[in-house]
Amino acid sequence: MSVVSPVVKGRKSQSSSQWRDTWKQFAKHKGAVVGMVVFFGIILTVLVGPLIYRVNPSETNVRERNQMPSLERPFGTDNLGRDLLAQNLAGGRISLSVGITAMLISITFGTTIGLLSGFYKRLDGILMRLTDLFLALPLLPLLLVIIMLFRDSLRGVFGPQTGIFILIVTVIGLTSWMNTARVVRGEVLAVREREFVTAASALGSVNNRIIWLHIFPNVLSPILVSATLGVANAIITESALSFLGLGFPSDVPTWGRLLFDGKDYMNITPTRVVWPGTLISLIVLSVNFMGDGLRDALDPKLRGRS
Repeated sequence: MSVVSPVVKGRKSQSSSQWRDTWKQFAKHKGAVVGMVVFFGIILTVLVGPLIYRVNPSETNVRERNQMPSLERPFGTDNLGRDLLAQNLAGGRISLSVGITAMLISITFGTTIGLLSGFYKRLDGILMRLTDLFLALPLLPLLLVIIMLFRDSLRGVFGPQTGIFILIVTVIGLTSWMNTARVVRGEVLAVREREFVTAASALGSVNNRIIWLHIFPNVLSPILVSATLGVANAIITESALSFLGLGFPSDVPTWGRLLFDGKDYMNITPTRVVWPGTLISLIVLSVNFMGDGLRDALDPKLRGRS
């Protein structure tokens, strides 16, 4: 019969209490709650919607081209007769996949740089100068140049859709980690002077154990906030690239690509650009509100703790 230590019970109870207090503080932020509902509602819609609305987004019918919204075609059709509701649902899955994947790359890279820079003094100068170098680069022209250089070669190796997906998420992720690195570094510089870090070092803990078991959990708050904002930034960047015609191929719908394709037909079917534009705006606003709510909820002062 196993016996649970009172210390372990106390830690579990304290952790549960912290998460409960965090959720209560998050729920007080009405905008964050509404943003969370909208964000997960859109995700659920683009995932489940194609199972209910069984229309092929690539199917063309020139007899029904440039139709306005109707009961049969809720979002209307484009210049080739493709159903715009089906295309927006398919495009949402791709745009959200790009946003989440690029955010994970950015957060992983930025967190690692920030932890190493803040903990190891000998690496601080080198890593922060590297960060400043990336911050000084004009990112949009750099993105355009990289995509123009490597787009065709990756398409040939991985295929048109997979190749451009890998290129876009990698480029966005590796050019948007700098703010996360700076924020994490600042938090690490403060946390590494705390008593529990000094005690762990005095007890003989190796640096890697101190970083990942003692420092990393205490700098998780700004990382989570950066993650939420990183999704919005990645979606906007992908939409901008697609709008400039340098994103996914024309037969792969994303919200940015749908905006790019619809801009020439605004006089005929103005609602064609309204749907993807509205969805991008809702996602970005909802993620920003969630980020504000997380920042407030994870602030110890606002939770009533010193």
